[in-house]
Amino acid sequence: MRYLSVFKNVERNTPPSADEMARMGKLIEEGFKAGWLLSTEGCLPTNLGARVRSSNGKVTVTDGPFTEAKEVVGGFAILKAKSKAEAIQLTKDFLKVAGDGECEIRQLYEAP
Repeated sequence: MRYLSVFKNVERNTPPSADEMARMGKLIEEGFKAGWLLSTEGCLPTNLGARVRSSNGKVTVTDGPFTEAKEVVGGFAILKAKSKAEAIQLTKDFLKVAGDGECEIRQLYEAP
């Protein structure tokens, strides 16, 4: 089974430290080698992004930063796991490296 894990955290104004990058790099490398990590990316700051919303046939675009948000999407991962419980454990392991924040885990639809 594949799961999407979306990481949400308080947006930082500074890039990750060399130590943080090394620790995350090690986890990512281990995940790809072990086969449980299929894809992952981090997001740049919200001031470089936009929100596009459709409501009642009207589309609006709001440029970042998104100051009203307490937490923003910081990145995502596509995980390969045998169960929801395994996906949760992989995500707990990720948060030990990533630090404060939360992940929403959603199983991905797979056509038969």
